[in-house]
Amino acid sequence: MSFDKQAVIRRFQTDEKDTGSVPLQVAVLTERINYLTDHFRAHKKDHHGRHGLLAMVSNRRRLLTYLRRIDLTGYRKLIEELGLRH
Repeated sequence: MSFDKQAVIRRFQTDEKDTGSVPLQVAVLTERINYLTDHFRAHKKDHHGRHGLLAMVSNRRRLLTYLRRIDLTGYRKLIEELGLRH
């Protein structure tokens, strides 16, 4: 089981050349975090992977803080679309 990164990119990109906008980065990180969360339910002793997961969560939190500061309506829309709590 894995996630389809290209499908996430197609869903959240603003135009066809968008590969790194903040909402897109948050969406990709969220999908990776959800995938790894399921992974850790089955592999409880994978502590090295858990360290990477915590780094991703921190990175996503910083990106969301930045997005909230520059585009509040876009932030709210993204939070709702991804199903994250705000």
